Amino acid sequence: MASEEIEALSGALARLPGLGPRSARRAVLHLMKKRQTALEPLLSALQRVSEKLSTCSVCGNVDTSDPCGICRDPRRDEKSLCIVEEVADLWALDRSRLFPGRYHVLGGRLSALEGVRPDDLAIDSLIQRVASGGIEEVVLAMNATLEGQTTAHYLAERLEKFPIRLTQLAHGLPVGGELDYLDEGTLAQALRARRPVA
Repeated sequence: MASEEIEALSGALARLPGLGPRSARRAVLHLMKKRQTALEPLLSALQRVSEKLSTCSVCGNVDTSDPCGICRDPRRDEKSLCIVEEVADLWALDRSRLFPGRYHVLGGRLSALEGVRPDDLAIDSLIQRVASGGIEEVVLAMNATLEGQTTAHYLAERLEKFPIRLTQLAHGLPVGGELDYLDEGTLAQALRARRPVA
């Protein structure tokens, strides 16, 4: 039986996404075995992040500075703005290194079932950013869910009065996907978005 402190650490790790009680116990055992090379650097990194963690006042990204590194980066295209639901979506898109512009995190998506209304999201600050000028394209990068598409439709209506090009991420077949394993919604979207063969 482990000590109360070790059990508390296992319990804390088990609450992280993707880790259950067994995985958390294995992680704790690894950290205890590799105290100097794993546990102490982890503790130090967690402490530094905890002290500096902040939400960017411009885009809503989570970083250790405000404004965040993306908003401060002079190499970013200020004319392009990509709207995402959550910080995880921003990080995923930015890892691709395909979008050269800046981002705006809504902090969720519209959902009647969950009681999430437009006032609960960072939509007003988005409208202010676009209204201030300088933005030529807004990319709606909502998830391909009913709530995500509802949010994209709502944003398109709110942004239609501005002289911008409004685009949306394409949806459809994943690279390497086999038709037999795809759901009907993905197949339907792929058929609707079909294009001529070059």
